[in-house]
Amino acid sequence: MKRKISLFLFTVVSFTLSNAQCAMCRAVLESGEDQSAAEGINDGIVFLMAVPYLLVAVIGYVIYRKYNQPDKSE
Repeated sequence: MKRKISLFLFTVVSFTLSNAQCAMCRAVLESGEDQSAAEGINDGIVFLMAVPYLLVAVIGYVIYRKYNQPDKSE
C-alpha cells in the first residue's frame, strides 16, 4: 500500500512539473515578452492532457472492482 501511495505522489509531482508545449507553440510564445501567456498555455495543455488519463483510470478502477467482488451466492 505504501508503494502505491509513493508511486501516486511521484506521478502527481512529475505531472505538475512537466512542460507540454508543441514546438510551434513554444516558438511563438518564447518570441513574445509576456511569459505569463506561455505559462497559461502550458497549464491549459497539461489540464487537457490530464482529463483523458483520469477518465481511463476511473473506468479501469470501476471494471477492476466489478470483476474482483467476492461471490455472494455462497
